[in-house]
Amino acid sequence: QVQLVESGGGLVQAGGSLRLSCAASGRTFSTKSMGWFRQAPGKERDFVAAISWLDGTTRYTDSVKGRFTISRDNAKNTVYLQMNSLKPEDTAVYYCAGDAGRLRPSLQWHEYDYWGQGAQVTVSS
Repeated sequence: QVQLVESGGGLVQAGGSLRLSCAASGRTFSTKSMGWFRQAPGKERDFVAAISWLDGTTRYTDSVKGRFTISRDNAKNTVYLQMNSLKPEDTAVYYCAGDAGRLRPSLQWHEYDYWGQGAQVTVSS
């Protein structure tokens, strides 16, 4: 099993920045890529960004390209999501997820095997 713990959420004004962290523990060697998803009230869980542990390949949803950056620290088993130029529509609970099956990061939430508890990000206008 793999345990994922997010941190770094909070309240920020539009145009501000936040950095989310996701620390993995347990059988971390079983995960091949990591992703960030978000879910706003009354909406589906949406893909945000993902990264491969092996070669650092990254993928982003179009709405965050140029504003968000996903990165990893293999030594610390930690994945980060740096969020800049935040907008009110970025408000959501952000979830970290681990995929044990694919080297190429997936955009589909149902293909991830492990999930964190979520971190609230609120962007005020």
